[in-house]
Amino acid sequence: MKSTDQNFIKRLQRQKEDALEFIVDAYLPVIKGITYKVLSPLGNEGLIDECVNDIFLAIWNHSKKFQGNSSDDFKKWICAIAKYKAIDYYRKASKKVEYTTEFLEAKLENSAEDELVLMEDKEELIQLINLLEPIDRSIFIMKYFLGLKTDEIAAKLQLTSSSIDNRIYRGKKKLYKKALNLNIGGSLV
Repeated sequence: MKSTDQNFIKRLQRQKEDALEFIVDAYLPVIKGITYKVLSPLGNEGLIDECVNDIFLAIWNHSKKFQGNSSDDFKKWICAIAKYKAIDYYRKASKKVEYTTEFLEAKLENSAEDELVLMEDKEELIQLINLLEPIDRSIFIMKYFLGLKTDEIAAKLQLTSSSIDNRIYRGKKKLYKKALNLNIGGSLV
């Protein structure tokens, strides 16, 4: 028996390999698209391919946990698996930051006093960001700490790009005023 649109879910849950082949053929573009969207900022094609393979392995291993009936339910289920696997890969990869020798030489040139000032500045900036509204705080963290683009932030928060830009502009003004009130130096605007 061969897997079709009507029977591939049951065949997958019975661990039939032709069902996995059917799913790969049918859903590879969707899964690869989701994975690419999350992992493309890292610029590592090998990582994307590895993640896609891991997603299909997870679908295979956890197929008995799928509770829906239709292929639409199945598509939503595998898209959720793909999204969260890709996010896990992104977190792991972003922790493994490689430093070049130029970076290390530049770090050695900083004196202990410079390092202390930088640490104090970061702590003050974090204190200021914590004073913002939760949505603005999230935007600032995604923009300036995670390095996401405005379009990516807008998609994640389901807002328009212009509203993200407006919130960043207003947030910078708030931070600047709060920095002045707290007698913290620097210019945020």
